[in-house]
Amino acid sequence: MAYVITDDCVACGTCLPECPVEAISEGNPYVIDPDTCTDCGSCAEVCPAEAIHPGN
Repeated sequence: MAYVITDDCVACGTCLPECPVEAISEGNPYVIDPDTCTDCGSCAEVCPAEAIHPGN
């Protein structure tokens, strides 16, 4: 399952450089491409808003 970004996202950009496969796109909230995400969790570890979670 790919990680997802919730509406708690504050669009700070902290997660962008952490994604090794560049699956995150800017927006409000940011978006993770489920086809590209490798479920590594790097983005969730650095999110100050705790807005990134494993998808269902």
